[in-house]
Amino acid sequence: MGDGTSDYDEMFGGGGGVRDAYREYHNWIAAEDPAQLLKKSAEAEKFFRRTGITFNVYGDTENTERLIPFDVVPRILSSREWARLARGIEQRVRAINAFLHDIYHRQEIVRAGRVPERLIAENSAFEPKMIGVSPPGGVYTHIVGIDLVRTGDNEFFVLEDNARTPSGVSYMLENRETMLQMFPELFSKIPVQSVSDYPKALRRALARSAPSVCKGRPVIAVLTPGIHNSAYFEHSFLADQMGAELVEGHDLRVTDGRVAMRTTRGYEPIDVIYRRVDDEYLDPLNFNPDSMLGVPGIMDVYRAGGITIANAPGTGIADDKAVYSYMPEIVQFYTGEVPILKNVETWRCGDPDSLAYVLDNLEDLVVKEVHGSGGYGMLIGPTASKKEIARFRKLLKAKPGNYIAQPTLALSTVPILTKAGLAPRHVDLRPFVLVSPDSVDITPGGLTRVALKKGSLVVNSSQGGGTKDTWVLDD
Repeated sequence: MGDGTSDYDEMFGGGGGVRDAYREYHNWIAAEDPAQLLKKSAEAEKFFRRTGITFNVYGDTENTERLIPFDVVPRILSSREWARLARGIEQRVRAINAFLHDIYHRQEIVRAGRVPERLIAENSAFEPKMIGVSPPGGVYTHIVGIDLVRTGDNEFFVLEDNARTPSGVSYMLENRETMLQMFPELFSKIPVQSVSDYPKALRRALARSAPSVCKGRPVIAVLTPGIHNSAYFEHSFLADQMGAELVEGHDLRVTDGRVAMRTTRGYEPIDVIYRRVDDEYLDPLNFNPDSMLGVPGIMDVYRAGGITIANAPGTGIADDKAVYSYMPEIVQFYTGEVPILKNVETWRCGDPDSLAYVLDNLEDLVVKEVHGSGGYGMLIGPTASKKEIARFRKLLKAKPGNYIAQPTLALSTVPILTKAGLAPRHVDLRPFVLVSPDSVDITPGGLTRVALKKGSLVVNSSQGGGTKDTWVLDD
């Protein structure tokens, strides 16, 4: 990854000239008063505070609610760049859905020898209770977030797939709302594709996936673990925007083979539940018996076709980093096409030769836990201390199958606004995908996360990262 000097900058390219997608914006910002921009930047923070857009940090006793820093310089993609990305994302998401159906049914991909049986059989994210269950409309992943990084002009890589309960879409929507309020003149100059109909599209995708017992307009509810969850703002925001009910486990019960929610008129059946509760806590009768967050018996109703759960239980296996390393084979197997979006080269530490290579090169690699998320349980070799490297060496030797390793990529940079002017910072991108039985809908852009510390590669908000508005230009 180096010192950041050779990294590709999305505004200035490799050669220092302004790239096409940024030309209009660059002309505008060059003519703006820097002091005014900084003032607007401070205003944006007030706006976020007022709206209550915060997230909770696990294990942070000092200050449980934090604001995710927002940077006012947008990240801009041309419509051509986006069209290629969107094709690659759709191809990948369709393959993930086909893979999930297959591993819970005939396991053709295992029989064909394209992925090893242990990848599924020994995987803690594989859900035996889903074997033989077909979700309504055949959709497993109604909402997907695909994390992408860029390393060059036409070089995009998928860093990971989020098929369990991808979060962050409320930031994408609020970031745009903030920019529209603060810089309306920019949007009249530059044709930017809209993202604001995401809640409507989400409602439509969920409604189309309703079970066959549903009569009339589907009743949709968002199931939240409650106000202490780190993404609670997003749960209530999406329920509100969709015109859906926001419910907790204790508001629901199983009656007459349906899941029903408590209302002022008694209990009413729900058709679709958009759950933001992990599998393990979903149903104390079928999973963790100590869970207070779920609904006893919801899995039995689901298996009998009485409700749609989005995303389907057992989809977490598609987020698994060991499964990720087989995604090129998975895409090819189910689509018959060459993957449009590349994976990052990945060493599976469970393989003795790969493990030997990784142990020899720990200082240069990124090591990730197979089930880890949110930047936890990971080693970034080039910036790690000797002590951290020694700790990971022990972990790898003890449980090699728990880890994968990847090269450190030269992530692209996008300028942020600082007191000293524009300064490059590393970014990633999480586009959001909605899947229904008859369509795949990708919101133009997504959530750009930015590492605010100079030279840092960690974009996670829990580790001090921020966000930007992401613009896809309209031709």
